[in-house]
Amino acid sequence: MGQSNLAKVIRERRSVKKGYTNKEVTEGTVRELLDTAIWAPTHGMRQPWRFIFVGHDRLPDFARKVAETYPEEKRENRENYLNEPNAILVIIMEESDIPKQWDENFGATSSMIQNFWLLAWEKNLGVVWKTNPHIYDQEVKKILHVAENEKIIGFIHLGYFDEAPASKNRISIDDKFTSY
Repeated sequence: MGQSNLAKVIRERRSVKKGYTNKEVTEGTVRELLDTAIWAPTHGMRQPWRFIFVGHDRLPDFARKVAETYPEEKRENRENYLNEPNAILVIIMEESDIPKQWDENFGATSSMIQNFWLLAWEKNLGVVWKTNPHIYDQEVKKILHVAENEKIIGFIHLGYFDEAPASKNRISIDDKFTSY
C-alpha cells in the first residue's frame, strides 16, 4: 500500500533556513494558507492565536528595530539575519493564568503552525519556526504591540527556494514506543 499525499507531505517537509529566492511572499498567500491552517484542534474553540505579517518591503525597517534591542556588538548580525527571509510571520498566542489552558493554547497554536508549514510546503514556500531571544524581549513586544496577556510564540521566516534541504533521519518509533 502506497503513501497517502498527506503522509508524503509530512515526510518531505523541511525547515528552510536559508537559500531563499527573490520571489515575493505576499500577504495574500500567507492569508490563504492561514485560512486553512487555523482549522487546527483548539480546546474550547479559543483559537488563541493572532498574526503580524512583515512583508519584504517592511522587513528592513522591522529588522533594524528588532536588532536595536540587542547589545551593540550583535546588532549588525541580527539585522542581517532578520533580513534573510523574504517575509516574516509573527505568531502571537493569548496566554492564560490557568496552566491547563496555557498548555492547551500552546498546543493549539503549535498545531496551527504545523498546518501552515505543511500547506506552505505544498506551494514550495519555505518555512522555519524561529524562537530566538528577541521573542522574549519586552522591547520587541512593545514594537509589535503585544499585550500583557500575550506571548510571541515565534517568528516564522518565509521564502521560496530552489533547493530543498537534505532529509534528516528520525529516531525509530521502536526506540520511542512502549506498551503498558
